[in-house]
Amino acid sequence: MRWTYKLPLRFRSLFHNTCVEKELRDEVRFHLERLIEQNTARGMTPEDARFAALRELGGVEQIKEECRDMRRVNLIEDLLRDLRYGLRVLAKNSGFAAIAILSLALGIGANAAIFQLLDSVRLRLLPVSAPRELTGIRIPKPRFRLGSFYTRYSDLSDAIWEQIRDRHEPFSGVFAWAPVTFNLSPRGEVHLVPGIWVSGDFFNVLGVRPVLGRVFTPADDQHGCGSAGAVISYAFWQQALGGDPAAVGRKLTVDYHPVEILGVTPPGFFGLEVGRSFDLALPICAEPVLGGEDSWVDTRSAWWLSVMGRLKPGWTVGKASAQLGSLAPGIFEATLPAGYDSNETQKYRANKLSAYPAGNGVSGLREESSSSLMLLLAITGLVLLIACANLANLMLARASAREREIAVRLAMGASRARLVRQLCIESVLLAATGAGLGLLVARTLARLLVSFLSTARDSILLNLAPDWRVFGFTAAIAILTTMLFGLMPALRATRIDPGAAMKAGGRTLTASRERFGMRRGLVVSQIAFSLVLLVAALMFSRSLRNLLSIDLGFQPNGILIVNLDMTQLNTPPARRLELKRELLERVRFTSGVDSAAESYIVPTGGSSTTQQLWMEGSSRTQAKDCWFNWISPDYFKTMETPLVAGRDFDERDRLGSPKVAIVNEAFARELAGGSNPVGKRVWRKGELNQPQTAYEIVGLVKNTKYQNMREPYGPVVYVPTMQDSNPDPTDTILVRSSLPPGDLVARIKQSVAAQSPEVAIDFGLFNTMIRDGLVGERLMVTLSDFFGLLALLLATLGLYGVMSYTMVRRTNEIGIRMTLGAGRGQIVGMVLSEAGLLLIWGLCAGVLLAIAGANAARSLVYGLQPYDPVALAGAAALLAAVTLAASYLPALRATKVDPMVALRYE
Repeated sequence: MRWTYKLPLRFRSLFHNTCVEKELRDEVRFHLERLIEQNTARGMTPEDARFAALRELGGVEQIKEECRDMRRVNLIEDLLRDLRYGLRVLAKNSGFAAIAILSLALGIGANAAIFQLLDSVRLRLLPVSAPRELTGIRIPKPRFRLGSFYTRYSDLSDAIWEQIRDRHEPFSGVFAWAPVTFNLSPRGEVHLVPGIWVSGDFFNVLGVRPVLGRVFTPADDQHGCGSAGAVISYAFWQQALGGDPAAVGRKLTVDYHPVEILGVTPPGFFGLEVGRSFDLALPICAEPVLGGEDSWVDTRSAWWLSVMGRLKPGWTVGKASAQLGSLAPGIFEATLPAGYDSNETQKYRANKLSAYPAGNGVSGLREESSSSLMLLLAITGLVLLIACANLANLMLARASAREREIAVRLAMGASRARLVRQLCIESVLLAATGAGLGLLVARTLARLLVSFLSTARDSILLNLAPDWRVFGFTAAIAILTTMLFGLMPALRATRIDPGAAMKAGGRTLTASRERFGMRRGLVVSQIAFSLVLLVAALMFSRSLRNLLSIDLGFQPNGILIVNLDMTQLNTPPARRLELKRELLERVRFTSGVDSAAESYIVPTGGSSTTQQLWMEGSSRTQAKDCWFNWISPDYFKTMETPLVAGRDFDERDRLGSPKVAIVNEAFARELAGGSNPVGKRVWRKGELNQPQTAYEIVGLVKNTKYQNMREPYGPVVYVPTMQDSNPDPTDTILVRSSLPPGDLVARIKQSVAAQSPEVAIDFGLFNTMIRDGLVGERLMVTLSDFFGLLALLLATLGLYGVMSYTMVRRTNEIGIRMTLGAGRGQIVGMVLSEAGLLLIWGLCAGVLLAIAGANAARSLVYGLQPYDPVALAGAAALLAAVTLAASYLPALRATKVDPMVALRYE
């Protein structure tokens, strides 16, 4: 029979079974009637003719079954019948089904949510044309680069980019870009939006086409282009411009310069940085206009660009790296920054260029959160295992209750494989429904996690639409959970002797040591996994508490951060120090301000600058990297940092007076041998062939945190802002006040505007900055606490169920013990000792797993050891209390049974 005939027949048999069965009955009846007619024609009586025809034809039902087998659709029909039967069974046990589905939805949904974030951050390709062809170009770490680093991806300078642009044999096109922020406010309080500098071929190489207007071309990115125009994102077009079709041609004020809108990018394009988007894209050639005297384009020691290219057909990343390696000596020779000494020049020339896959884009979030997300995936995996163990216990209990039904079906000839398949179908239905609801839970939970990670100044934007990887992962979890909680109970339930099961209740079989051993083993695993999650919750909570309680060296409460931008004033450098002093005085004398001071670096804000210094009397080879900060008088008063020795900066420390510095205790320990350095001199290495500078140390202050809260105290050198010979047109003032933030902001805005209305101003709370810096730690605490409590609840329910079932099965035994004189206390003690044994085994396994897990996550906790005794003891005590409480209730209920009733229980 040809397939063209077989397939339609089988589909017809599957989907039109009633008609096919009627045709089969008619055909068999036709053959039977023909045989009867032939026998009658031979002279037989009608009754003998019928019997003879049946004998010759064979069993009618057997013939029908053989015909059905030839259709090869019996397995599908059996599965459909099993599905219908499974649905009826679960509908009849709706309470059990609801608990099972809810448990699986939470477990599968939590795992799918974390995987969805991992997929968005690490696995998903950029929404551009042929993203796998994109290749990044950079200097492999660690390499020598001396100068200033301005953006999040400061891979290359503009000079190096131009050399690569002119020599890119492995690539069909190359482009450069850099993430920045632009100010769209023409004056007064700033309005910052995310933006990117891009080269002229940026959009063409990526294959991004505009939905309105046009994008940049190489002709738009030529030196001296001025403010050549901007390409805006679709989201910005919709939100800021209302989706106006006439937006192209309108002008925006970008960093105080009018810029014309050229086009709008498509809605799916967010740029190249995963987790962040952009509102404006400007050509690199416009940077000198907006950057002014601080322009990065013509400064060879300014590192601020990231470069990518699209590989030509036949080229690989390895071949491209080799080609770049051969070009590197000429590129670095042609781009040597001015001011490098001979040693620095030699190191710079030794730099190499390499290629790396860039189809997934770049992301600081990827580097920062990967470890946390992997740990969260492990945590949610343990929660799912606990849920599966709980459900396996429930399935075993249900299988015990259905023992007589299974025995009858086995006795009537049903095969064990068929029964196992039917029981597993019920598990598949539960897992499939749980997985479907889990996808909904995952979507909601993933969005909550992203919103938790986002702050007012740093929004996280991720594409959370599920793709094939998310669906595949969810399906794999559903299959795994089916095997974990469905297959094992099904195999156990069908491995029985029908004769023994048909006896009075069959209880002796079900209550066998082997059956209870499996259920106890599941409880032990639940206790062990729960301990791991509770230890994780306690460790993350203690880590966050340690971070919040560390001595910062200053008091952040009541401090307002005021950022001033005086670019619009076009003040010459010689006048800027005086202007800054005047603005600082205006802020200081604002009503409600207790104190105020300038600070180039805001402590724990993430910014930093380092210099090489050595003490007078030691050689330059003994120089150490020290953190640097430029501050005004009253800085330590404003920050409430104690002055240990010497004096604060004052009016004597001005431009032209002897250079002075204040150092912290870590500086005195590491560079001055622990002695008081006040009165001594320290030398600073000059930058880019600048002469080295000597400073007299006039003060010693307490150690403070500098870049972030996790770092150890390092040497910090403070120098006065009034001795800065090259001040920039921006300033940061820290203000201490007891006023409500809203009132204080309004008063400072009024004071600054009265002095210089053109000064752009931005505000931030110090405490908010610190809280935003700990958002990852807070997320880990919140999630680990939630999953730890969920695991504890599941383990408690599992233990309670096992002990309750055990007490029911041992009712007869308890009756005998009480008849022989055992008291209630002895019965309760017997039950609690059994539960205690399970607890001990679970705690022993859990402690080993918890220590191993803490070792793997040691980089995510602060001030704790992997074997943290407080976390281990606290988790064990909590688990022990809950376990004994869950066991005490079934034990107490068992002691209230009448012994005479218990003796008749079997």
